Amino acid sequence: MTIADVRLEPLRWWHAPACAALEQVLFGSDPWSEATFWSELARAPESRWYVAALRDGELVGYAGLAALPPEADVQTIAVAPSAQGGGLGSRLLTALIEEAGRRGCTQVMLEVRAGNAAALALYGRRGFVALSRRRDYYAPGEDAVVMRLSPLERRSEEAP
Repeated sequence: MTIADVRLEPLRWWHAPACAALEQVLFGSDPWSEATFWSELARAPESRWYVAALRDGELVGYAGLAALPPEADVQTIAVAPSAQGGGLGSRLLTALIEEAGRRGCTQVMLEVRAGNAAALALYGRRGFVALSRRRDYYAPGEDAVVMRLSPLERRSEEAP
């Protein structure tokens, strides 16, 4: 798969079953349900923005943002195993950062599993800085690293 094979479009309710299935694969210990996706989409476009990554009509990733200026929060980024390693995660993150900027946000926050080296590296390359650690955030023994990208206006136009 090349990144050029993937089209980004707004995430819609009919994507929820595929998103929930991908959640099971990627985050089996604590996946979002279809109902969680529907609940998040019900808040769009007022405070939420979600994007689907599709290859030949198949969902291969998605990302979501909560935006209440001046702050935005990455709700989720997911890339199917078959699409990992080709830059899709970076493309999805870029889409979230750009949307946060369009909405007037000056910083983007996120939590990431402390053991997720690939995600930590991606966020670090984009300029996110670790602020703190939340013990047992995801589950006992699964800490979260809280990260921030700020000021946003300087970073939203950078290449991944």
